[in-house]
Amino acid sequence: MSHHPVDIYTKFGCGFCVRAKRLLDEKGVDYSEHDITMGGPKREEMLERAPTARTVPQIFIGDTHVGGSDELAALEREGKLDALLAG
Repeated sequence: MSHHPVDIYTKFGCGFCVRAKRLLDEKGVDYSEHDITMGGPKREEMLERAPTARTVPQIFIGDTHVGGSDELAALEREGKLDALLAG
């Protein structure tokens, strides 16, 4: 479904991450998951893309920083997520 690449930064045991991935899965969206549980270069990449982010998940659709699970769910409730995914 998605024309834009979707990236989601997660940590092990994160319920909000599970919720966000479930929504994307239900919509049939392919996404790249980056586990930053142990830090490393993907955590640094996340912080470069969203300098004020301190929690996970952090979700990006193309170059658009969606935010976390709550923001993703809000886009879906408002009927805006499909358009953002389609570009």
